[in-house]
Amino acid sequence: MQKSPSATPAVSGVLKSLRDLSTPSTVAGMARFGIPSDHALGVTVADMRVLAKSLGPNHALAAELWSTGCYEARMVASMIDDPSLVTPRQMENWCRDFDSWAICDTVCFNLFNATPHAWNKIHEWSARQLEFEKRAAFALLWCLPRGKTASPNAAFVDALSLIEREAHDERNFVRKSINMAFRSIGKRNLALNAAATATARRLVVAKDKSARWVGSHALLELASTAVATRLKKL
Repeated sequence: MQKSPSATPAVSGVLKSLRDLSTPSTVAGMARFGIPSDHALGVTVADMRVLAKSLGPNHALAAELWSTGCYEARMVASMIDDPSLVTPRQMENWCRDFDSWAICDTVCFNLFNATPHAWNKIHEWSARQLEFEKRAAFALLWCLPRGKTASPNAAFVDALSLIEREAHDERNFVRKSINMAFRSIGKRNLALNAAATATARRLVVAKDKSARWVGSHALLELASTAVATRLKKL
C-alpha cells in the first residue's frame, strides 16, 4: 500500500511498522475468512495488538490512521482511540466505512461498546439496509451483555424486540451477528435467559426461514443445561 502523501510522521511511522510486520501468508489467509485484502498489508491481529499497546491511547492519531483507508491502520485505530472522546458523528463516519465483519466487529468490541452512545447506535443501525452497518448494531449488542455494563435488564429486553424484528434478514453476516447478540443477552442472567428463550420459541415457529434459523440456533444454547447451571450460580 502506498503511503499517503499527507501522512504525518506519526502515521508514517505506524504504517512502516505495519509493513515490517506484514507477511504474504497473512494476506492470503484473509480471503479464507471473507476479509477484503485490497487495502490490507497482511498483519496478524496479535501483532497489531502489540503495536497498539506500544502506541498507547491517542484519539488524534486514531483519526489519522483511520483516514489512511489501510485495514490494519484502521484496526490499530480502534485499539488506541479513547472512547470518552468518540462522538456520534465519528461512529457514523466509521460505520459507513465498514466493509467486512472483521473491521466491524473489532471496532465495536474495542471501542464503540465503551462509548456513551452505544445504545443509541444499536437502535439506529439495526434498521439500516447496508449489510455491515446493520451488523454493527448487533455486534454492539453482542458485546454489551458480556461486559460489566450498568445497563439494566430492561434495556436488553427492549433489544430483544430488535432481534425479533430483524431476524428475517437472510444475509449471512447479518444473521450470524443477530444470533450471537441473541445468545449473549440470554446468557447474561436468569431473567434475561427467560426473556430471550421466550423470544426464541416464537421465532422457531415463524413463517420466515431466516427467523426460524435465528430462533433455533439461539434456543439450542439458551435452553441448555450448561447455561442454566451457570446462571443459577450467579
